[in-house]
Amino acid sequence: MAKLGKRTRSAREAFAGKEDVTVEEAVALIKSAASAKFDETVEIAMNLGVDTRHADQMVRGVIGLPNGTGKTMRVAVFARGPKAEEAQAAGADIVGAEDLMETIQGGTIEFDRCIATPDMMPIVGRLGKILGPRNLMPNPKVGTVTMDVAQAVKDAKGGQVQFRAEKGGVVHAGVGKASFDEAQLVENIRAFVSAVAKAKPTGAKGTYMKKISLSSTMGPGVTVDVANAASVE
Repeated sequence: MAKLGKRTRSAREAFAGKEDVTVEEAVALIKSAASAKFDETVEIAMNLGVDTRHADQMVRGVIGLPNGTGKTMRVAVFARGPKAEEAQAAGADIVGAEDLMETIQGGTIEFDRCIATPDMMPIVGRLGKILGPRNLMPNPKVGTVTMDVAQAVKDAKGGQVQFRAEKGGVVHAGVGKASFDEAQLVENIRAFVSAVAKAKPTGAKGTYMKKISLSSTMGPGVTVDVANAASVE
């Protein structure tokens, strides 16, 4: 077994015995343990009481985090003519139609969010097997299939986060950077939890939010008291 580094051991010792803490306590722990040479992402993982094999238990949504994500979002837009020009003017990194489809089919995916005008969906639909598993497929439910491409690009660039329950009912996302102050991270985390709560599907039975964990990219995780995370103070 690989020997743990001094920083890793120290972080694990600080986290030992800490579970089901408040959001504020979790954020303080994570920030104190984030010692990588880069600005670590603060990540949230939520275990939900849903079975995503059933359509009426699927959890999906979008939330504009109050303080952004701290991440530079690369945005691709499928559009033609004036809508393509709107997307470029709004700051889209890649804009195209059939040419963009061929680029993606060739294995080049240099974007974090994909937006499309409705008329482009026959083209985008051919990329379902590539974009779907990466959670990049444009979808009207989260505002990425729209005629208002300029606003969609601005939202993506401004810290909007999409979420979707994966196999096992787990939702995870980046909710900020370790360099954020504690109040900013707490606000982002509570906003994200609130959005997932509001996205509770009609088919969900029993306890919806089972477990919430927070961690930084290189640090250990800590569980957060669900009732505390879901409360609005």
